[in-house]
Amino acid sequence: MKLHTIAPADGAVKSSKRIGRGIGSGHGKTSTKGHKGQWARSGGGVRPGFEGGQMPLTRRIPKRGFNNQFSVEYSIVNLGDLNAFEEGTLINADLLLDEGIIGKLSVSGVKVLGDGELTKPLTIQAAKFSKSALEKIEKAGGKAEVL
Repeated sequence: MKLHTIAPADGAVKSSKRIGRGIGSGHGKTSTKGHKGQWARSGGGVRPGFEGGQMPLTRRIPKRGFNNQFSVEYSIVNLGDLNAFEEGTLINADLLLDEGIIGKLSVSGVKVLGDGELTKPLTIQAAKFSKSALEKIEKAGGKAEVL
């Protein structure tokens, strides 16, 4: 095989439509643009989304809500899910992620909620705890550390 013999596969390369190159090409004279009118002119046509003066779809549909740039979102974990760990384990966001208890780690970190019962003393590190979660962790003999 030599470099000058390499060619693309049959049908892989399509030649471009050569317009305005004489009557014999079949695309001469008006260059496939028809006769006169907005679309036949140089730079002619309308902007994307223009509907001929009719109120465009983007303006007919009502707007709703807004994105609060100061909102804080946590990855949520319930206390009942933490019973899967051994007694005395140090639980943090990385461990929860590795074990698949949280799907992905939120920018703000992990919040522990008090749903379910905690039966083992565990040390839990998280960005935030609910009041009921704090009570249940201390009742079980564990520690809650706010990061």
